[in-house]
Amino acid sequence: MPEPERLESEVRELSDVVEALLADEGGCEWNRAQTHESLVTYLVEETAELVEAVEDGTSADRREELGDVLYQVVLHAALAARAPEGRFDLADVVHDVRQKTVRRHPHVFGGEEAADVDDVVRLWTAAKAVEKAGRRSAWDGVPLGLPALARAQKIEARRLAAGGGAAVDEPATDEPAPDEPAPDEPAPDEPGDGELAWGRRLLAAVDRAGRDGIDAERALRRAVREREAELRSDEAQRRATPQP
Repeated sequence: MPEPERLESEVRELSDVVEALLADEGGCEWNRAQTHESLVTYLVEETAELVEAVEDGTSADRREELGDVLYQVVLHAALAARAPEGRFDLADVVHDVRQKTVRRHPHVFGGEEAADVDDVVRLWTAAKAVEKAGRRSAWDGVPLGLPALARAQKIEARRLAAGGGAAVDEPATDEPAPDEPAPDEPAPDEPGDGELAWGRRLLAAVDRAGRDGIDAERALRRAVREREAELRSDEAQRRATPQP
């Protein structure tokens, strides 16, 4: 655990650096021109780089990428503090997430008890449900910006949590199910839409992955990295092999 004084000092100094970048005099023109919306691209990129560092990087990589994501948080908060309305600052952000974390862990900070991980999840889910009581749909709050595979699994998890029945399994063989179009065939109700038909088969496979406890997005990332490594290896071998 970091020393409280050092942690506070480092966060304060990072906040001061961002404030200097946004200063009207002597600041950075590029930073002053940014908005929450214009920074989305960078936030997505930095988050993706952090995911890569966590899954396939070194401790130094994770440290660096966590810092880049933290910088995005501090910069967004500094911009919010300058907004004409709906203002908040970094202290508000830290305050809110601290309180939320305490509320969602009543077995640590309250009087509840959790015998195992399932109990922890149950308590966390119940606490979140109280916070989000104003939602009108079980599927509210699933970000549209999630990658398609991740969002598909999130939607399916919400469906099951809401008491939905078993989903249709993907075909056990490479042959399409009798009532399901092949990937290159149009869906019955959408003439000519082979893309949608293919997507439905892919969605069935993603649902099955979720029931098997597999993170489809991470699984695909691993498979793509494996293929890339193989392609790079083949490329290196071809370059090292003398041409006749």
